[in-house]
Amino acid sequence: MDISVVIPLFNEDESIPELYAWIERVMKANNFSFEVIFINDGSTDRSWEIISELHQKQPDVVKGIKFRRNYGKSPALYCGFAEAQGDVVITMDADLQDSPDEIPGLYHMIVDDGYDLVSGYKQKRYDPISKTIPTKLFNATARKVSGIKNLHDFNCGLKAYRKAVVKNIEVYGEMHRYVPYLAKQAGFSKIGEKVVQHQARKYGQSKFMGLNRFVNGYLDLLTLWFLSTFGKKPMHVFGFLGTIMFFIGFVAAFVIGADKLWCLAHDIPQRLVTDSPYFYIALTMMMIGTQLFLTGFIGDLISRSSAGRNDYQIEEELGCGK
Repeated sequence: MDISVVIPLFNEDESIPELYAWIERVMKANNFSFEVIFINDGSTDRSWEIISELHQKQPDVVKGIKFRRNYGKSPALYCGFAEAQGDVVITMDADLQDSPDEIPGLYHMIVDDGYDLVSGYKQKRYDPISKTIPTKLFNATARKVSGIKNLHDFNCGLKAYRKAVVKNIEVYGEMHRYVPYLAKQAGFSKIGEKVVQHQARKYGQSKFMGLNRFVNGYLDLLTLWFLSTFGKKPMHVFGFLGTIMFFIGFVAAFVIGADKLWCLAHDIPQRLVTDSPYFYIALTMMMIGTQLFLTGFIGDLISRSSAGRNDYQIEEELGCGK
């Protein structure tokens, strides 16, 4: 199979028939063998009924996954990726803002140009300024943290993947924003970008507005950075911070004690060490440093005993497993 199109959706019953007809038209015009996988993320409208009707008409092409409740885009993509059989996997939103006419170009960038992942870049957007400005700031931060300098829009729903990519990454929580980062961490380094057309929303309204969307995005990015950098070596960060804090606290306590002894040796009146606030600050730093060090030590023990401690991505083997 040439292409699997994975479409997460939530309450998009008005746009599904038009979207599928558009995809089918593009696929037939380019002689692609394909499947379309709709993941109904707890919709309360007629979305599932429409998907069922499309499946009855095209049982070998249209597939559907129905969640019992709304879990989010990342779980939907995870289930869609697990089901996908195409050599190239295309993801797009169901609101008709992503154009299926971009599919052939994305496909050829994967197959002919050798990219592992190609992300869409909507240079001209029809979103309100309250959404576009925070998006630009968010993408600038994501580029800096991930090291993927050539992507302008990490969160664009229109992406193309080599099949091996979607089978070797785990999209969880709300990490759908960082699939290129996840792919890079899994060893798929050839990541490209394609300028794509952004359609104005035709039906309904956006399901992803609000300040919490951007706050959660930054928190997820911080989590992903920490896990990818220190996930299997927590002692490197907690042990280092704990050692530094303990050392500073110990030196401060030593200075306070040495000053007290010097004053006593020269008969200089001096208040009790415990009357000095610096003594308690030094003591607190030593205690926090010890706790951070022990946290890193315990984290290392947990990491060494975890089921995924040796979960490495192997691209190819020669003469193994015989």
